[in-house]
Amino acid sequence: MKHLLDNYLQLTTKIDALCRGIESALGEQITCHEGCSSCCTAITLFPIEAAALRYALDGLPPQEAESIRRHVAEKATGERCPLLSHHRCLLYNARPVICRTHGLPITYVENNLHKSDCCPLNMAETDSISGLSVIDLDKLNALLVSVNALYLSQTDATDCPERVTIAEAISGP
Repeated sequence: MKHLLDNYLQLTTKIDALCRGIESALGEQITCHEGCSSCCTAITLFPIEAAALRYALDGLPPQEAESIRRHVAEKATGERCPLLSHHRCLLYNARPVICRTHGLPITYVENNLHKSDCCPLNMAETDSISGLSVIDLDKLNALLVSVNALYLSQTDATDCPERVTIAEAISGP
């Protein structure tokens, strides 16, 4: 299974490096920290992200994995992320792409307009930042879509839904 995730794992490694670089460049202007979970809401995932979560879960000791499965099943219908427990992600190292970039400055196009955003807790003391410290969300999403399409072509997933919830990802096929 891991070889099917290689492209995705390489992408997340590069995203993590990008995020660390932005956090380093912006220093104290980034106030998001471990335990900050106000933006951790229930989201949907691409099949490749769901597979990566299942792979990480399968790599845990059986009792820990089962505990996470139970927790996610109990929290599956809420507005908060079902992987969230005591303000921390139960599968943090395998978290989806959006979770890796959340809170950092992003730029994107919506209705042919260039927009930008970041967590309102971040960047409170600045009016502008270098373009090198902003994530181009459209480019990042294009890469993720491509990696997901390649994964689907390698797995012969013909009836796979386009997106799945975290609870569906954890319960898996």
